[in-house]
Formats: sequence, structure tokens, C-alpha cells
Amino acid sequence: MSEKREFSWGPATGVGSMPGGDAREAAKTVTGSFEDFPHLFELPARGPGADMIGRTLGLLVEMYAHVEPSGWRVSDRPGRDTRRAVSWLGEDLDALEEFTQDYRGPLKVQAVGPWTLAAALELRNGESALVDPGACRDLVGSLAEGLRVHLAQVRRRVPGARLALQLDEPSLTAVLRGQVKTASGYRTHRAVDRQIVEGALRDVIGDEVAVVHSCAPDVPFALLRRAGVAGVSFDFGLLTERDEEAIGESVESGVRLFAGVVPSTDTALSDPAGSVMGVRTLWRRLGLNPGILSESVVITPTCGLAGASPAYARAALAHCVRAARSLAEHPE
Repeated sequence: MSEKREFSWGPATGVGSMPGGDAREAAKTVTGSFEDFPHLFELPARGPGADMIGRTLGLLVEMYAHVEPSGWRVSDRPGRDTRRAVSWLGEDLDALEEFTQDYRGPLKVQAVGPWTLAAALELRNGESALVDPGACRDLVGSLAEGLRVHLAQVRRRVPGARLALQLDEPSLTAVLRGQVKTASGYRTHRAVDRQIVEGALRDVIGDEVAVVHSCAPDVPFALLRRAGVAGVSFDFGLLTERDEEAIGESVESGVRLFAGVVPSTDTALSDPAGSVMGVRTLWRRLGLNPGILSESVVITPTCGLAGASPAYARAALAHCVRAARSLAEHPE
């Protein structure tokens, strides 16, 4: 835990996805925008296998999936869709390696977390893996092993990087509340026990410095803190008063907040100080020390930028950096 607490974060970073399909252009944009905290981008516009679910399924060990009209479904063996996912990831890693020569510092790598993956992956009968506790356990084990291999590969390609693993869990709250719909759409799957959810996250995180991202409402901050995350990434605009106590406890326990304050689709951007005004206001309301504000918060877009235009994506990343600078220079 001490290593996680002492991890040196950058002031701003991206969430994950970028528009378009050019890996070199995306790598150039991300590394050029975030000189202190770049991330391995995703380019879902390329199609199945480049989406976040398909990319993560391509990382699994001894578990395979293929694309059906309804989504990704378990397979007996690797097929064309898995090979495509692995190939695109290799292309993205090649581009990242090219633009991170001699880089030393934090680098974020994203993958879908076990519960969003279980909610999205169909078993052979077409139902979500959530219906089968044994399938969920197998998925957790396969994902944990696959991520270790993946992170080791990234470390070989960017040897000066200190890696942070981001687990994308937009379906986590729905899993906890029993709100994931069945294949028919008429019912929902039973809620998964919170201790099982927490334990699976802890197993996947292992010894890694991990951030969990969700751009859905009602992020379970307390559960994530107990699971051992080093950071929580969220859409700041979706916070409500009932989140505040858990956020304060997270900050006081050393959890870094990845505050999504820059819109992720094309819009007019406010001035940088205006983008982080809500963060300052929340800090005052919680009675937290303004001196630790910039050390406790990383500024990001509200979610991935796959739906943005390339020009807006570049502007949004640059705006994150300027907003983080404003927060550091004027914490009160």
C-alpha cells in the first residue's frame, strides 16, 4: 500500500478513447498533450475489437469471445474477432512506444474491469455472464492473469514508465443494484453481493497501482477504497451531496480523485479556472486542506473522447492541462 500512496501522478490525463483510427496520430496527440501523464489510447471507431470490451476480451488468458449481433459471446477458441483485437492493440503499442522514447514518469493503461466485462459478455445461451457465479470467477482469474501479461509487455516497451492500471467500470453501480437487464430486456439480473464485487476487484488489481473509472452516477467510492484502489475517476458533474462524505474519506485515506470536468463531446469550453471552480467549491465544503488540492486531484475529460471531433479532442486535452495548472496555482 505504501508504494501506491507514494506513486507520483501527473496533474492531468485522458480517460481512454480517442476519435478516428490512426494510431500514430492518437499517440502523437496524447503524448504531446500530457507530457507528465500520457495514457495508452483506444480507437473504437475502427470497429469490433477496438472497442473497450473487445480489446479487453483480447487480453484474456484461455478465454475467448466472438461478435454476435447482440454483442460479444464466449467462444471455444480464438477466432477472427479476437485476432483483430490483439492486432490493433499491438499497433497501438507500437505507436505509443514510438512517441515515448526516453519517457520517464507515470503512464496510464486502460482495460475493462471484471464487472462491466461480466455484464457485457454473453454466455453460449445469450445471457450475461452475471447469471453464472462460476463464469464470473473464471473471468476474474483470466482477466487478472491477462492484465499481468499485458502490463509486463507495456513495461518492456516503455521501460521508464511507472504504470497505473485503469479499470473501466461504467456498469459497476448497475451490477451492485441489480439493474443489468437480461437478454429479453424484460427482467434484470440479481444484484451481486458487495463483498464478492469488492473481492473480485481486489483480485484483479493485485499489486498494481489501480484507478477505477466510471462515468455513471453513484460511483461506489467507499467500496472502491476498500478494494485497494489508488484513484477513482468519475464525471464530476454527476456528483450529488450523498457522495461527499465518501469522497472526503477517500481523499483523507490517500485515494487520488480523477475529476472529469472537461466535456467529452464537442462544445464551447469555458476558461480553465471556470472548469475547476466546482472542484475548489467542493474542497471548501468538505473542509479539506487547500494545500493538498492539486496533489489529490488529477483533471480529466468527463469520459472518453471517441465521440468528439479530432480538433475538439485535441482542444479538450490541452484544456485539461490548463485547468490543472489553474488548480495548482489558485487552490482557494
